[in-house]
Amino acid sequence: MNPMPVKSAFSVEGEGEPLFLIHGIGASRASFAGLVPHLKSAYRCISYDLRGHGASPVPKPPYTLDDLVEDLEALRKELGIEHAHFAGHSLGGMIGPAYARKYPQHVLTLGLWSTAAFRTGDDSAKVRGVVAAMRTKGIPQVLETLKDRWFTPEFAERSPDVITRRMQQVIDTDPDVFLSVFDIYAETEMAPWLHEVKQPCLVLTGENDGGCNPRLNRQIAAALPDAELVILPILRHAILLEAAGQVAPPVLDFLQRHRAS
Repeated sequence: MNPMPVKSAFSVEGEGEPLFLIHGIGASRASFAGLVPHLKSAYRCISYDLRGHGASPVPKPPYTLDDLVEDLEALRKELGIEHAHFAGHSLGGMIGPAYARKYPQHVLTLGLWSTAAFRTGDDSAKVRGVVAAMRTKGIPQVLETLKDRWFTPEFAERSPDVITRRMQQVIDTDPDVFLSVFDIYAETEMAPWLHEVKQPCLVLTGENDGGCNPRLNRQIAAALPDAELVILPILRHAILLEAAGQVAPPVLDFLQRHRAS
């Protein structure tokens, strides 16, 4: 257990209502480099590295979802922001709602992007199987299968350098950290409590995202009291790296309709 929050490394770009951007497993705030240019003229975009990732401190794993929520709350306090929009990708799409459940008074809206809930037994077995394979065979050996889940074949052909960088980012993450946050992603089930999250939510995923597919996202949107669902055609899991230009319009449209002022 890590009861003390860490002091996260973060970046702030743009002016306007604050928007916290929360990345996924084995990634960093650089995940949002393609998206922030579309948002920063209207929003103060705060991206940060989760504990154990990027330039943030690396306390000894295992970590819990609540650790990640408390790190985000510590960052909000550090920046002196009372109310903000929050959006997360993949594991970040679980951290955001968990934060909103615990600290609803600070949350204007939520973005749940490429995330999962309402997994069937088979869905859960698949994701746990990936983590188990990584523990026995090694992370680099299993990454190849993830690459095909994350990126479309067309993008893989067109931008192999982007994929190489993403794979290297995972390999460079402390393996105990990576497996710990993958455990959080595999074991978190938001279904029992999503109905408690009352803020306006944008639920967004790729049409061909294997683990965070439209079937699950329709259930997420239906469970939330105030949610909109956007399914981006063709895309798989890595929507921010592959197609930030397609993610930006629905995100901007949603945020502008739910401005605080």
